[in-house]
Amino acid sequence: MGSESTIFTVEELVKAGILERPMDGNHGGIHPKSSDYVPVGIPFVMASDLVNGEVDTRGCKFISAEQAACLKKGFSKTGDVLLSHKATIGRTAIVGEIESEFIMLTPQVTYYRIKDPERLNNKYLRYYFDSLEFQNLFNQWAGGGSTRAYLGITGQLKFPVALPDMRTQLFIADVLGTLDNKIALNRQINTTLESMAQALFKSWFVDFDPVIDNALAAGNEIPDALQKRAVARVARREALRQQTNKTTEATDAASSEQALPETGLSDQHLPTEIQQLFPDRFVLTEEMGWVPEGWEVGSVGAGFDVTMGQSPPGDTYNEDGIGMPFFQGRADFGFRYPTNRVYCTSPKRFAKPADTLVSVRAPVGDINMASVDCCIGRGVAAVRHSSGASSYTYYAMLQLREHFKVYEGEGTVFGSINQKDFKALPSLKVPESLLEYFEMYASKLDRKIELSTENINSLVQLRDSLLPKLLSGQITIPDAEQQLAEVL
Repeated sequence: MGSESTIFTVEELVKAGILERPMDGNHGGIHPKSSDYVPVGIPFVMASDLVNGEVDTRGCKFISAEQAACLKKGFSKTGDVLLSHKATIGRTAIVGEIESEFIMLTPQVTYYRIKDPERLNNKYLRYYFDSLEFQNLFNQWAGGGSTRAYLGITGQLKFPVALPDMRTQLFIADVLGTLDNKIALNRQINTTLESMAQALFKSWFVDFDPVIDNALAAGNEIPDALQKRAVARVARREALRQQTNKTTEATDAASSEQALPETGLSDQHLPTEIQQLFPDRFVLTEEMGWVPEGWEVGSVGAGFDVTMGQSPPGDTYNEDGIGMPFFQGRADFGFRYPTNRVYCTSPKRFAKPADTLVSVRAPVGDINMASVDCCIGRGVAAVRHSSGASSYTYYAMLQLREHFKVYEGEGTVFGSINQKDFKALPSLKVPESLLEYFEMYASKLDRKIELSTENINSLVQLRDSLLPKLLSGQITIPDAEQQLAEVL
């Protein structure tokens, strides 16, 4: 990877006492099955649990301590570097602090344990595994791009590892770690912003909080199914009233009343011009239970334009940036926007920027938003409200996840939902005036997510470009420090 570093194979590092021999999880009949999973226990880590350099020990599966004690290998500990090597290859993570003594790995994941930390830093090793040159080599050796991509321990022992001096390793780990921390902060901001908009959608169009408030103010009957929500609203409003009474300036109270649309909080007063757009009664419907009076129950097909994807011939795909970005399924979905990895020179079905992308095959219901003009395969549908309201569309599709789950386990081995069933999903016809207000507020939050995502992408590009340049001596440590200072 560069003349400034010495190249060793993993096997040579093991023989030199720098690394322990890499180890993956248990194969064959001893491998835990889905029927063995328990609600709480030892984390059972798969490739999908390696997320942004960390191990998701909360969202992963668990096995009992008794079963773990019967296994032969795959016991990973804090500080280990993890590398996925089967099917989903090339994901990396470092095992952080864990509540149990160890975590268990599946056969998809290998742990690399540092034996001599004075000669090899685990954070550096993880970043080296993330480097483009290593990932390309890994893909080549493992048959990347195939669902059967695999490279076992014997093959991994032949991996080259560039080993610079410890000062350089620590600097690389520190610089790239600083960038990762900034990326993680931006991702957390995006999560918060999306949660705020989602809370506003749920308050207005699912829980009907403003309608409950109007009904309470008018002395109208609250349906039994909504009584619990109504009681909570009364209690929260009283707490807010007492808090407002303590405010010394009237402008502060007015500002508090305006907070809902900007923050997405669902327990504060709406501006009067919005509050009066909501009715003060509920009616019972067969399709959706109690809904606001005057709101029509419709379907996705009646309120949204839905384009089901169609897959072009396989020989029109490439990863060289030729043609139009192509999404066959949810494989390249991100937090909000998909990654442009595969391209197509003969597209069949299209999505426009800000269209909501919905995974309609294995799994059903994952959601993203198109950032550019793109084409979609049969695993994806593009959706946009008939009014063109892109933010409303996105959060409406998120709210349909429970409906999508029904189709995940139906029929064949692979869950799917067809166009007829998709368009038949229930959807309220929201008054246009309220839709416009929601779009106005939610689009501000979504614009912040868009800008934050652009910043994340820039930081990722810088992070990924620094490692090979530092290893090869193309840039010096002071040069890297200057680049870092310019973006932080």
